[in-house]
Amino acid sequence: MTVAEYLEQVPDELKKSFLKLRQSIKKGLPKGFEEVINYGMIGYVIPHSLYPPGYHCNPKDPLPFIGIAAKKNVITLYHMGIYGNEALKKWFFDEYVKISKHKIDAGKSCIKFKYQDEIPHELIAELASKISADDWIKYYEETIDSRRRK
Repeated sequence: MTVAEYLEQVPDELKKSFLKLRQSIKKGLPKGFEEVINYGMIGYVIPHSLYPPGYHCNPKDPLPFIGIAAKKNVITLYHMGIYGNEALKKWFFDEYVKISKHKIDAGKSCIKFKYQDEIPHELIAELASKISADDWIKYYEETIDSRRRK
């Protein structure tokens, strides 16, 4: 599947919001990330050309960073940086509550948006900009190495 094919499958009631979310991410994302289909959704990854080892779970896959999915009546943002960086997660959650009427619906790396009119596009663009490709690789390698030493 291609990104264009994925976009064709986005439910009509989510399409406008999903496209705007995609643009917000692309607006903020530093150089070095590539848009692909990854894990059945649109993903922003470090390509093998920049990080040949790939993802430790499956080295054939590029190193994931952000993913976005649209299913039924929810849009989901997956951000590996907020999964691994408590300070970044705290910053995002603190900023989110300032602008949203609803409690954040989040898991370890995912944020679900049930109210498309309340997706904080500028905040997400800023979140996407907070970690460079080089910083993500460095953080990833440090994290994986520390797990392997345990």
